[in-house]
Amino acid sequence: MNISLTGRNIELTESMKAHMTSSIDALKKYNMDIISANAIASSMHKKGKEHFNIEFVLNLPQKHTIVINQNDADLHAAIDIALERSEKALRRLHDREVDHHKVGLNEIKAENVDVKEATAEIEDEIVPVELELYKPREVEDVLNDLKESGKMFDIFIDHENKTRVLYKRNDGKFGLY
Repeated sequence: MNISLTGRNIELTESMKAHMTSSIDALKKYNMDIISANAIASSMHKKGKEHFNIEFVLNLPQKHTIVINQNDADLHAAIDIALERSEKALRRLHDREVDHHKVGLNEIKAENVDVKEATAEIEDEIVPVELELYKPREVEDVLNDLKESGKMFDIFIDHENKTRVLYKRNDGKFGLY
């Protein structure tokens, strides 16, 4: 991993460099093959007070670059908070790679497995089921079912193959479409 330390409007002391380097080295535990890590420390004055800004730029292979910006009145505190945020981002990325990996058709093709057999294994079996909704019913039977249940309406097909709706009105009576 290449580590680059930069100071803007501030001169980095050996203790600051050592703290930033040890912070970046702590990110190796996530085994994310960090190509390069850039730490940019800058100082700015706002309303007569000095504030420090630390920016971590982590370049990962075949991934997006992770950029963390942190402002604080103390440079060491800003480095520590930026380190925590970097660890959180790397942990999420690591967990996403480890936990959410699913084998797709491209991986199956790469293993020289017959694609038709693989898709047949992946697809679910569909079993046709005849629904009661499509069986012709008498209005009286639907009315009794509607009274027993707490439903407001019921859709059914009558013996003339018409789709009908039996519903409960606000006045307690029943209507039929």
